[in-house]
Amino acid sequence: MGGKDERINLRVDAETKRLLENASEVAGDTVSSFVLGAATAAARELLVDRTVFHLDEEQWQAFDAALSREPRDVPGLAELMRTSTVLDEGP
Repeated sequence: MGGKDERINLRVDAETKRLLENASEVAGDTVSSFVLGAATAAARELLVDRTVFHLDEEQWQAFDAALSREPRDVPGLAELMRTSTVLDEGP
């Protein structure tokens, strides 16, 4: 990580502020460091399975074989992808 030259501002209610202040005091940290550490850890945990995954040799061979196969048509898939869903409907 580089220098700290970016800011994130948060607005919280009084109860949340007291909670964060109490927790950071117990942790022996500043509120900023406490919040940044917790948010960074949560972000990494959320994103880790989207960016890194670990495979043993057998799993890697199966994964590599799947990636190397020729593409194939899956009956009905093209039609399914063209079918509207509730997500396509307006509000």
